[in-house]
Amino acid sequence: MTHEEKKTAKIVEELTMFFFSVEAACIDTRIERTENDVTIRMEADFNPAYTDRLSRLEHYLNGQKNDGMGDIYWELAGSGDPGESSELLLVGMMIDRAEIELAADRVKLMLYRMF
Repeated sequence: MTHEEKKTAKIVEELTMFFFSVEAACIDTRIERTENDVTIRMEADFNPAYTDRLSRLEHYLNGQKNDGMGDIYWELAGSGDPGESSELLLVGMMIDRAEIELAADRVKLMLYRMF
């Protein structure tokens, strides 16, 4: 397994734990990979009491990129408490772009990562 595949797995793991922390009962994940990039699609329900936490995903996942930090710290993804802002910021450093659709009790994510 390459580092790029391991990074993708860490991203999915971290976001899965985040969804569990907002009481998701159904999480769908799809990964599409080519030689040059990977697209991660996730869709989950959540308890509406956590809408505020979901509304901050845009900030965390589309924040300023730092390839050097992402390359150094990617192995730490998933090591903190589920849904910690630092863990989500790390995921944001590891991806190139995120699209987020937030509904009353459902969220859809499209994450794009170039190799």
